Amino acid sequence: MSSDNIEKEIKRRRTFAIISHPDAGKTTLTEKFLLYGGAINLAGSVKGKATARHAVSDWMEIEKQRGISVTSSVLQFEYDGYCINILDTPGHQDFSEDTYRTLMAADSAVMVIDGSKGVEAQTRKLFKVCVMRHIPIFTFINKLDRDAMDTFDLLDDIEKELGIATCPVNWPIGSGKAFQGVYDRKTQTVITYSDTEKGTKEGVSEEVSVSDESAMRSLIGDEAADKLLGEMELLDGAGADFDLDEIRAGNLTPVCFGSALTNFGVEIFLKHFLAMTTSPLSREAVSGGERKVIVPEENDFSAFVFKIQANMNKAHRDRVAFMRIVSGRFDAEKEVKHIATGKVMRLSQPQQIMADERKILSEAYGGDIIGVFDPGIFSIGDTVCAPSMNIKYDGIPTFAPEHFCRVHLMDTMKRKQFVKGATQIAQEGAIQIFTELSGTMEDVIVGVVGVLQFDVFKYRMENEYNVEVRMDSLPFEHIRWIVNPESVDVDHLTGTSDMKKVRDMKGNPLLLFVNEWSAQMTIDRNKGLELAEFSEN
Repeated sequence: MSSDNIEKEIKRRRTFAIISHPDAGKTTLTEKFLLYGGAINLAGSVKGKATARHAVSDWMEIEKQRGISVTSSVLQFEYDGYCINILDTPGHQDFSEDTYRTLMAADSAVMVIDGSKGVEAQTRKLFKVCVMRHIPIFTFINKLDRDAMDTFDLLDDIEKELGIATCPVNWPIGSGKAFQGVYDRKTQTVITYSDTEKGTKEGVSEEVSVSDESAMRSLIGDEAADKLLGEMELLDGAGADFDLDEIRAGNLTPVCFGSALTNFGVEIFLKHFLAMTTSPLSREAVSGGERKVIVPEENDFSAFVFKIQANMNKAHRDRVAFMRIVSGRFDAEKEVKHIATGKVMRLSQPQQIMADERKILSEAYGGDIIGVFDPGIFSIGDTVCAPSMNIKYDGIPTFAPEHFCRVHLMDTMKRKQFVKGATQIAQEGAIQIFTELSGTMEDVIVGVVGVLQFDVFKYRMENEYNVEVRMDSLPFEHIRWIVNPESVDVDHLTGTSDMKKVRDMKGNPLLLFVNEWSAQMTIDRNKGLELAEFSEN
């Protein structure tokens, strides 16, 4: 394929993550995007109450039972000439580490906020990760079909809580039973709201210009018209001006309003978003000891692994490594180099994933997310690239677990399945597994960022690996990696009574503590000892 065609394909890619607090309507919004792209014909009921359908992006059995997303899904569809890669993330804070890793693969983020609740705790946490990585944020204020907070208060909440300026692209006319539609600031038109069936995209909406005041008043009524005109005057005088450079720098968030459930404002938001967001961005990598900028259109194929998932489909029983393609064109027939091992190989069964449905593909481009069969050689953060390149993308941080359990195997005859299951689930990055310095894999300690991960681990061990386990809670809350194990005597460290020495799956020594004070005391008692709160893969 000519370089012009490769550049054209990369330029039409858009890759973004959807983030929110649980229950803000993120998965519903994702499904409506797919509906407009023709990727699905009928949106599923996310909670599974209205019908037996489940959201396309919630593929794991435990997700369908609980009605929450516990793992990131990758969804690709075409819309209006764009090839869109959506990374749908878990909203629940107990699965936030999966979201952090997924944000590493995104070029921008869509933040979904519940109009009746404003900015919530999890939104704050995820937003900080976006700021840290300078990811542009586009805000969709959802659930306007229910009673919402005052619109100015909502914008004020975003600005105060998240420290980012807001620029409304459109403006709601009422909320709840009084919700009539939105005012589009660019076209200066009123677009009226029309309720639709939950799973469909058809709906009738009228559009009138505010310059035709009599037509507008007859459409929305005098009271709503007076309120809108007053709010517009106030907003034009006080609101931040639209500035695309500031948006792309992550300093200003465009805001749209609507209702994902009733399907109003979703396509309006999608069109605005696509016009403002960028094609795949350049990334830095290390090459020959020096940092180098990898431009998507100017370099050969390169990618990095940001997620590994085992047993996505009971019929497959395999592991899939998800890769974000950073540059060039991926050709399934060509060999690539796995930088960590130096091996040159073909990527096996490259596929586009629609939750748990797969489509084998022969090519993909910078910005795309692909899944490949993992025989057990890939780790999160690994770089793969054309054999002619010798680059390494930065590793993805491993976050320190905050909760720990000792896991006991109930049937020692199933040791092999236990080791396989625990290892595979740990390699996905959702849990971390530790053994005591003298321990074995039959008696391990599991560490997680959120306690719900323990339920997921136990459920998956029993249902995917047919292994029954008992989990006993441990009092530890702090973990530290030993930065310089070669220059200290790990076996004879002088610690505190609540300290436990363990190893991670890579053999690195770590220390567990009940409180922060114990960690500092251990540093004071052992000259030269260096401890760190997280480890780079």
